[in-house]
Amino acid sequence: MTQQTDSLLDRFGRFLARRLQAESSGYQPYTPSDPETLHRALQPGDVLLVEGNQRISAAIKYLTQSTWSHSALYVGEVLEEPADGSERPRLIEVNLGDGCIAVPLSKYRTYNTRICRPSGLTPDDRKAIIDFMVESLGLRYDMRNIFDLLRFFMPAPPVPVRWRRRMLSLGSGDPTRAICSSLIAKAFQFVHYPILPDIKHVPGQAAAESTYSREEILHIRHHSLFAPRDFDLSPYFEIVKPTLVYGFDYKKLNWADLSENKPPEERPQEDETLESEPNAEGGATG
Repeated sequence: MTQQTDSLLDRFGRFLARRLQAESSGYQPYTPSDPETLHRALQPGDVLLVEGNQRISAAIKYLTQSTWSHSALYVGEVLEEPADGSERPRLIEVNLGDGCIAVPLSKYRTYNTRICRPSGLTPDDRKAIIDFMVESLGLRYDMRNIFDLLRFFMPAPPVPVRWRRRMLSLGSGDPTRAICSSLIAKAFQFVHYPILPDIKHVPGQAAAESTYSREEILHIRHHSLFAPRDFDLSPYFEIVKPTLVYGFDYKKLNWADLSENKPPEERPQEDETLESEPNAEGGATG
């Protein structure tokens, strides 16, 4: 009986996951980056933020009050090329329904993205983070955790802003298996690299002239509370824009029409004559 119940819950969970992964209509990227440009700009250990267009993306963006709904870790060339000759996977991410998987950069060629680079990360810690993510490949999300799935069907729950983040960690299952940023945060915490730690100031030892020093204590937040936007807001991650990495000269841009930016006296005059038509009262309308 228990086995049959588990099977029903699992099937229902897969049904809910498919609904949540359905794309929303009306999504239009403003500045998507092509895979070649991303590939040149990215470095192993970078976090790629994505503005998703799925139903679950809308819920995450609302709960976190952010543009970014998804995140993936760039691992470079450590993964083997597929036997069928397709593009090498260079990103590791966690997707609802798929679990922890490796995907190529071209997956996000039509999405708005942002590169967040951990500043000062040592080569050994970078390797440890990448190894952590590679070893997590195949991690699956238990579809029987129905409550974890149902929370995302409320894209605008009537709760105060300060409580919305907590909704990401609600549920009966391990949130790491559902939220992409949680596993990445766990990888950085593995090497004690900060993202958005709580900083509390406590009085230090009394110094000369009755002055006090203040010591910063970094409190590591639980990884389940991290969202994609935290890498964007973190003071320890650099924002890298691919269009600026290899030089940018605005003078070389080709504008469709520059005349609108010129003063009125310098704009080309159109030779048009407006014909007047008589109105009902014998006047004219232009």
